Amino acid sequence: MKKSLIALAVLGASSVAFAASNVTLYGILDGGVVVSKAKKADTVVRASSGFDSGARWGLKGTEDLGNGYSVGFQIEQGFSLDTGATANGWQTEDGDTGTFNRESRLYVQGGFGTLSFGRFGSLASGAGSQTILTGWQFGTSYEDTGSWTKYGKGNSRVNNAISYVSPAFGGVTLHAMYSNGTQTDDSRWSDNHHYYGLGLKAKAGAFDGVVIFEATDAKGTDSVKGTAYKNPAYSVTAGGNYNLGVATLSAIYQYAWSSDTYKQNAFGLSTAIPAFGGTAKLGTKFVFGKNEAVPAGEDKYNGWSINAGYNYPLSKRTYAYGYAGYTHGGKLWKTHTAAKADLVHNGYAIGMGLVHKF
Repeated sequence: MKKSLIALAVLGASSVAFAASNVTLYGILDGGVVVSKAKKADTVVRASSGFDSGARWGLKGTEDLGNGYSVGFQIEQGFSLDTGATANGWQTEDGDTGTFNRESRLYVQGGFGTLSFGRFGSLASGAGSQTILTGWQFGTSYEDTGSWTKYGKGNSRVNNAISYVSPAFGGVTLHAMYSNGTQTDDSRWSDNHHYYGLGLKAKAGAFDGVVIFEATDAKGTDSVKGTAYKNPAYSVTAGGNYNLGVATLSAIYQYAWSSDTYKQNAFGLSTAIPAFGGTAKLGTKFVFGKNEAVPAGEDKYNGWSINAGYNYPLSKRTYAYGYAGYTHGGKLWKTHTAAKADLVHNGYAIGMGLVHKF
């Protein structure tokens, strides 16, 4: 009896401390089944974790500092629902994948805006609290056939980062981000690989949109792959949504280039339509470019995809989803053999599942 009372007292004290710290536990679970086939390859049927939304759990909290200022944190771990294994991480040379691999952020905010430090998704990554990517209704979901990041560049998470978000001025906010080393920064500055991002986000009535410029320099080496970066890479991305009431129309465009590596244009058109108590989504995206690393005359590639999805809410925190997508690649991206089979370039995927948020 005494042990039970002690346990209850400890639990009660912990709950009080938890509430006083204003800490929230949250997460997403996504389980489903996906049937896919890349051209020249076998049909694959698999249980899928994170096909619609990457499985994750996290903690976030804030403390009021007074005078309109506060400090907060967010730590988020990705994992596979099917196996329990960690996901979304990066691996160091000693094989460590880290714990809070999706995001780990400490920030302070007030009248000046919000200043964050840690690991988070880049401005055009479509991942995490600091991204502002918009204009594609399928976001980064549905893997090879549906995700915008399979065509767009600049979609990574970065370590050793600083992010700033300004207050809103007439519905417009400024977003700036810098990484002192996208993976490691334990060498001198010229030996680290850096990321730079600058973006504007606007909201006016039924319209919201963004413009993003990103750059990574050619300094340092990739500590995981062990290969030197040879060329700086740049991208300009613009995307927006317009809510018509009966439907939301979305468009996105990106021009990306890296000297002697690639020059690429990618764009997408999509819509979300309320239907039968849920939301239907339709979209198509295109890409064409040149791979500067291969001989002239063999360097051009292109591709397109068509995408359809439907989400149906079962409660405020749970929804069922279905998706079908087809991709096709041409020239350098054309699939000729089984060895070159790739769903990003040629093939289809059909999936359905359940998402629960807590």
